[in-house]
Amino acid sequence: MVFGAFLCPLDDAQAASTSTITGTATVIDADTIDIHGARIRLQAVDAIESRQRCTLPNGKEWRCGTDSANALAKKIGRAPVECRVSGKDRYGRFVARCFQKGEDLNAWLVANGWAVAYRQYGREYVPQENAARKAKRGVWASRFVMPWDWRRGQR
Repeated sequence: MVFGAFLCPLDDAQAASTSTITGTATVIDADTIDIHGARIRLQAVDAIESRQRCTLPNGKEWRCGTDSANALAKKIGRAPVECRVSGKDRYGRFVARCFQKGEDLNAWLVANGWAVAYRQYGREYVPQENAARKAKRGVWASRFVMPWDWRRGQR
């Protein structure tokens, strides 16, 4: 099923049968987007939290969480996004791999250092994370707390 400009609310049975949600996306944070009222959690990635800060080698802090979300918003712009849904998470969000013009946006986030591979939910983005870390792209140019640790209060 493809949903576009005429997305209607879905019940759980409909959500389970949904395979694709397509449309203009709004970035909620760097690993969650909204397409016409459908909240979508990007599969197998975990982005730096919006309020999270990172520390550069010179000791200066920067708003890496905000920058991560802004990087995704800039990447997406107003062009349509296609999200291939694999299920729902415990918060009722769709979980999906999202693409724009054939490019995997989940992979793009990790490859550019704006998110990390969320190994607990999949290992498909580990190579992109390793490359980003080695090249010191995005958050890898600084010290930071892994997002799952930050959410547990390790700040």
